[in-house]
Parts: sequence; structure tokens; C-alpha cells
Amino acid sequence: MSKIKAIIVDDEALARKGLAVRLKGFEEIDVLALCSDGQEAIDYCKQNDVDLVFLDIQMPGLNGFEVARYLTESVKPLPAIVFVTAFDQYAVKAFEIHALDYILKPVDDNRLKQAVEKVQTYLKTQQDNAHKKKLASFVAGITGNNCEEILKKLATGDSIVDKKFPESLAVKEHGEIIRVSVASIQWVDAAGDYMCLHCSDGQTHILRKTMKELEQELDPQLFVRVHRSAIVNTKQISKLVTQTSGEYLLVLQNGQELKVSRSYRDKVKAALAS
Repeated sequence: MSKIKAIIVDDEALARKGLAVRLKGFEEIDVLALCSDGQEAIDYCKQNDVDLVFLDIQMPGLNGFEVARYLTESVKPLPAIVFVTAFDQYAVKAFEIHALDYILKPVDDNRLKQAVEKVQTYLKTQQDNAHKKKLASFVAGITGNNCEEILKKLATGDSIVDKKFPESLAVKEHGEIIRVSVASIQWVDAAGDYMCLHCSDGQTHILRKTMKELEQELDPQLFVRVHRSAIVNTKQISKLVTQTSGEYLLVLQNGQELKVSRSYRDKVKAALAS
């Protein structure tokens, strides 16, 4: 069998280099690249043949779960994916059956050896379809930096795949409760303890919720966080503009311009590419 072509994805430079050093002890592994973020890993896998991805979970921008989802959608054949995580053993056991394998930080040599052996077996038996089905079902619907919440749900046996998102939101206005269609929401911005829902009919509705609470109610396949205080309907995005200062500006179809913060830039790019 030819060497296994692998990449390491981790936002921490020492973690990337440390794992690369350990993998030099495995003649069957050829580390092709060290990627510092999720988007870099996705781009590399699209342009190169990769057999194995060592994927960190907690990263700014796209987290490991999101990277896995994009790989299942855009890369064929799907590389074997081994999650790298600092979560405790109890949480890890809850999701380990969904991935090909995992490595707990700090990396243990014996555990790394077991993971490499499992990858070898997987590649030899070419169980790509079965692995892809498991992984796709696991990461479906997972977005944002909510890794801890996802792992807690898995640990308690709660479903994370079949979550139903509301088609409308209840808003109290002038002593009445009205239903605002989620599909009509173009973008949302925060105003203190309130959320301003800007809709396609030109109206703005005020909702008393936190940004985090509202983000959890909206379908992540339709809405993307672009700033600490702004969420956008991806169907309303017209273009992403790079400014001379290096910052990004999002332009909606109605001409509304919104600043994209650095921590959400990769997520917005991925939403535009999908």
C-alpha cells in the first residue's frame, strides 16, 4: 500500500508541529501540509489528493465539525477524518462512534498509533460510503462555535440531527403578538437587550432575545453570523467586498452594507461558496 497522504489542521502552531513530529515516526504516513484554519484545509483538499485529515475541533472561524461537513459536500473521495480534541473522555465517548477516530490532546503516542492503525484498516477496506454517511449525519446542522453544546447533547443522548427550526417568530408589538415569517427576515442586528428583525417588506420588528438565543432558533443553513451583533439571511447576500484596510464588507440585495468581523469571515466565505 502506498503512503497515506495526510494533512494536519489546527489553529495552534505548536499543536500542528507537535503532531507532525510524532507522525514522522510512522513510515506509512506522509504529512503533506499543516493548515492553520478550516478554510485553508478545505481549499487544500479540493486541490490535492488527501487520504487523511487530522482535524482540530475548536478553531476560530470554521470549527472542526463545520470543516467535516464541507468536506463531505465538496471533496470526493472523502478523506478519512480523525478528530483532535481537548474535551474530556466522557464527552469524547459520546461522539467517537460517529467519526473514524479521535485523538485526545495532549497527544498520547499509543493512542496515535491506534488511530493510525484504524486509518490503515479503513483505507484498505475502502469503507468510504459508510464513513461518509456516518459523518454527514453527525455534522448535519452543526454550525458556529457551539462544540461544547453539541458534545453535551451527544453525551446525554439528545438528538442534534433532526432539529426543527421555526418558520415564524412570535413578536410582541403594541400589546399584540404577531408572527414574523423567518424567510422574510433579511438581517438582524442587536440593540442592547433587543434584536431588530429587518424584513423584506421594509418593516423592522423588535424582539426581546439575546443574539445567542436567536441564533440557536434560526436555521444555520439559512442564516450566518457575520458580526458579534449581526446575523444575515444568506439568500439576501449580494457580494462580499474587500476594503483597502483589509476588512470585509457584506452587501445585501437591498443595498444594506454590514461589516464582517475577522472571527466570522471564514464562515461568511463558506456560506457564499455553498
